[in-house]
Amino acid sequence: MAQVNEHAKLSMLRKASWTLSNFCRGKPQPPFDQVKSALPALVDLIINSRDEEVVTDACWALSYLSDGTNEKIQAVIDTGVCPRLVELLQCTSSSWLIPVLRTVGNIVTGYDVQTQVIVDHQEALRGLYNLLTLDCKYKRTKEEACWTISNITAGNKQQIQAVIEAKIFGPLVNLLQNAKFDIKKEAARAISNATSGGSHEQIKFLVSQGCVKPLCELLVCSDPTIVTVCLEGLENILKVAVTAKMCCNSDDLNLYIQMFDDDKTLDNIEIVQHHENAEIYEKAMKIILTYYLLLDDEVILSEEF
Repeated sequence: MAQVNEHAKLSMLRKASWTLSNFCRGKPQPPFDQVKSALPALVDLIINSRDEEVVTDACWALSYLSDGTNEKIQAVIDTGVCPRLVELLQCTSSSWLIPVLRTVGNIVTGYDVQTQVIVDHQEALRGLYNLLTLDCKYKRTKEEACWTISNITAGNKQQIQAVIEAKIFGPLVNLLQNAKFDIKKEAARAISNATSGGSHEQIKFLVSQGCVKPLCELLVCSDPTIVTVCLEGLENILKVAVTAKMCCNSDDLNLYIQMFDDDKTLDNIEIVQHHENAEIYEKAMKIILTYYLLLDDEVILSEEF
């Protein structure tokens, strides 16, 4: 690592970044105490090099080092590399994009305060928006972007609001409806996470963006984990609908009912009532029952529906 400095030849820097990347990878991961000393050299390469190969390998190394505990994430944050990562995120055609996305995604799996380090850079969410809307060559780019956003929407209400203000949920719903399955499932996580931690107004906004129907369409997929994710999102939405009915807020209640009032939507929920997974069919039964209770003007619901 002593060879990594401004006087080193490009060939040496390329070998160094490639070697460091290989040192940091592996399953199981090498002990962090043994590899964290590579962080200063890696960050120096990422910040100061303008060679795509060097930056890409260094970013791959950083993605391995940031994968895991919040202690690892904090060590990466403490290097001051996050502004440079956000800058690199804007270069959508570069080979470093996937490892940069992976590193940013790892950072936002941490504590809310660690996630906020990324969210505070307005260009970060703008870059993620661009990745969702641009005609990217590789589906993995959109998949990684959705995964990163899902980690942000798993945060607090302020972080969910930042995603709303970045106009990201519209493209997310579009991908949930039209993309390939690997992208759909990450988009579903992002939306479901937002329904879990979002305010009533934020969830109402998600519903207005049309998330209910594509969540229901994904219920018939073969992945029980994703079916559960979608059901949890729908359940969270109906909790807000119950509150709207309790508060006699007919406008909001009608919005929720209208979004569920589709034969195919209800058919898909009813199909998973017969799922072999007990948790899935119980959630589905609860959702169907709650929907029909919402339609009955004579039924009084409590928040514990």
